[in-house]
Amino acid sequence: MVEEFLDIFFKGDELAIAIGFVISIVGGFLIGVERESRGKSAGISTYILVIAGSMMFTYLSANVDPYSTSRIASYVVAGIGFLGGGMIIRGEGKRIFNLTTAASIWCAAAIGMALGYEYYFLAVLGIILSILGPRIPSITKKYSSDIKQKNKDD
Repeated sequence: MVEEFLDIFFKGDELAIAIGFVISIVGGFLIGVERESRGKSAGISTYILVIAGSMMFTYLSANVDPYSTSRIASYVVAGIGFLGGGMIIRGEGKRIFNLTTAASIWCAAAIGMALGYEYYFLAVLGIILSILGPRIPSITKKYSSDIKQKNKDD
């Protein structure tokens, strides 16, 4: 009786799933901390859930229907696009807000998909990119502040 339960409950891929969840939690935490430290709307729990959810959908897609692994994965991308689109706000004039946050949510889903397909190295590189990428100074901001300063001096 117990053996039957264990055979139903455990499928043999538990280590891969556990590694994926650990990387999802750590990566989501790190990316979320970076975004929260900049006062952005998506934070730690959002990134953990996006990465872990994408990982689960992708893992299921790859293992439930191995002949059509891209079907569920393509809907993950579409769903995340909808989520990211809802985060983008148009402010006064032509100013757009939360574009980088929406892009980082999209990237978080890609990280989760890499974990679901067991591409752990790719997922770790994606996490590093998602943490460091938004920290790269914007050329536009630098030049616009230089121009404003020059106009004040004139």
